[in-house]
Amino acid sequence: MEGVYMFFADGFEDMEAIATRDVLLRGGVDVQTVSINDEPFVTSSHGITVSVDLTRDDFDDDCPAVMIFPGGMPGTKNLAADKALMALMRKCYKHDGVVAAICAAPGLVVSQLDDVSSKRFTCFEGFQDPMIAKGAIFTPESAVVDGRLITGRGAGHAVNFGLAILEVLKGKETADRVRAGLML
Repeated sequence: MEGVYMFFADGFEDMEAIATRDVLLRGGVDVQTVSINDEPFVTSSHGITVSVDLTRDDFDDDCPAVMIFPGGMPGTKNLAADKALMALMRKCYKHDGVVAAICAAPGLVVSQLDDVSSKRFTCFEGFQDPMIAKGAIFTPESAVVDGRLITGRGAGHAVNFGLAILEVLKGKETADRVRAGLML
C-alpha cells in the first residue's frame, strides 16, 4: 500500500477539499487528486471548476494507503453511490489503510465501512445517524482521529482536519510546523 489520494465528485465542498490538500502539501505529503469521472475537471458545489491529477481511467492504485473524501452536496452523495470506490475503500481500510472524511462524508461514505463500531467520529450535524446506527460514537469536535479513521466537522474545520491527517502521516512536529506557518 502506498499513495495518498483525495477523491473528487461533482458537487464537492471547495474549502474542505482545497484547504485540506493545501495543508498536506505544506507538510510535504504528495496527495493526488482523483476524479471519480472520466474528465480531468470537477465542479464544486459553488460552481468552481478545478483540474485533478488523475481521472478514473488514470487511477491504478489497487489499495491506497490513504483515501480522503471531502464533503459537499451533491458531491458526497456521488462518492457514496460509486460502488467500485466504496469497495476499494472497504478493501484498503481492511488492509490497514487510512480513511479520512469531512462534513457529510463520514455519514454517507465512511458508514459504508464494514466495522466502525466503537469508533469516535465527527461530521456535519445531521449526517451522524448512519455511523451511530453502526455503533460509532459521535462527538462535535473539529477533527477526530481514532486509529486509522480521521473525520472532520465541516468547511470551517477543514484546516484542522488537514492538520489531523498530517499529524497521522508525518508526525506532530510536522503538523505543529505547518500550524505555526498558518499562524494558528
